[in-house]
Amino acid sequence: MGKFVLIVAAGSLALMLTTIAFPDGAAALLIVLVLSIPLGMIFRHYSDDKEFVTNIFLAGLFLRLAFGAFVHIFDLRDFFGGDAETYDFRGFVLMEYWLGQARSIDPIFINQTKTGPGWGMYYLVGAIYSVIGKNIFAAQSFCGVVGAATVPLVYFLSDKVFTNKNVARTSAIAVAVFPAFIIWSGQLLKDGIIIFLLVLAITMLLRLQEKFDPLALTLLFLSLGGILAIRFYIFYMVAMAVAGSFIVGISSTPGSLIRRTGALVVLGLAITYFGVTRNASDEINRYSDLDRLQASRLDLRRSANSGFGQEVDVSTTKGAISAIPIGFIYLMFAPFPWELSSLRQIIALPEVLVWWGMMPALVFGLWWSMKNKLRKALPILIFTLMLTLAYSIFQGNVGTAYRQRTQIQVFLFIFIAAGLQLYRERAEDKKLMKLARERRLQHALRARASQ
Repeated sequence: MGKFVLIVAAGSLALMLTTIAFPDGAAALLIVLVLSIPLGMIFRHYSDDKEFVTNIFLAGLFLRLAFGAFVHIFDLRDFFGGDAETYDFRGFVLMEYWLGQARSIDPIFINQTKTGPGWGMYYLVGAIYSVIGKNIFAAQSFCGVVGAATVPLVYFLSDKVFTNKNVARTSAIAVAVFPAFIIWSGQLLKDGIIIFLLVLAITMLLRLQEKFDPLALTLLFLSLGGILAIRFYIFYMVAMAVAGSFIVGISSTPGSLIRRTGALVVLGLAITYFGVTRNASDEINRYSDLDRLQASRLDLRRSANSGFGQEVDVSTTKGAISAIPIGFIYLMFAPFPWELSSLRQIIALPEVLVWWGMMPALVFGLWWSMKNKLRKALPILIFTLMLTLAYSIFQGNVGTAYRQRTQIQVFLFIFIAAGLQLYRERAEDKKLMKLARERRLQHALRARASQ
């Protein structure tokens, strides 16, 4: 029944895309079919819970495409994600440059598009436009499919860490339906693609910890390359998580030591070959400069009415450290009901209240995981901690903090699901113990009555 409902809903959405948004909708629908059908087949092939994985992928896809269609039809990109217009324009310019059709455009602008921060997003849009022509709706539908593909990956990742189907299902459902993930992955934005690449990288890393797998190593390398091209500073955090998990998580057996060391060496050589290590020093020096971070924080506060931490100066090491507590609070819990300053924050409030209600389960799940599943959870914990600290220092705007929190939430939902499962199991145990006591009491009363 559930699958039938999803198929009908998907068919209705496809009809809407090809009629209301014609002709852009027809090209968008083609991209969705070309991407989602093979992805669905891959997810089914590698899952022993095929029906659920298929249904949750389709549900996540429908929600993202429906939201994307809503944004496109009512022209709400400036309201929900103005970056989409930048990616659309620069991607189109890049496509014209490749095809030799570029008009009189500033060479500096072209160079920034080709090599500046986030250049991978411009290349992606340019590649799509090279095939189907300029079509922002089709490009955002591509992002929607990628965002939906994150949902089954979260299922696989959760199952690898906890080997519990209920935990895997709960975490996948949360990522599929939570509004923030739908909003940021249903548009032509880098957020949904980054989240997909992060989950793919950590999932492949755990696979390599189990055994050496050339496919997993290739996918890990490709996901790291994608992260570097779209949001390079996250790459170094993921790389640290990869290296740290291999080093700290090494077991005492010689075979495991050789296998994991070999995989790390191969990955390091591949990264070196493509020039990552050659560029890393310049990039780190440029973006770790505290004066630059302070200027960026001030710009975020001045460009919106939702700035916070105005008194904090991160241009010194002491100031950067002092920014962490307030930055952490806003990153994890904003927007606050008593500080609502825009319609976007009001719309996000119900979701934020639900998120707050999940905190006890998160704490419980983290505590249990560190105590019982530390080796498998280590890559997630290392990366999540580093990214949380970085954003706590860097962010000075509620809206940006809410948006970039999804890169952390996607992993925290795994621990929330674990915490909820532990609560359920303990409740069931208490119920069974109470039932056993009642039966023992009844048995004793019957024995006494028979005497």
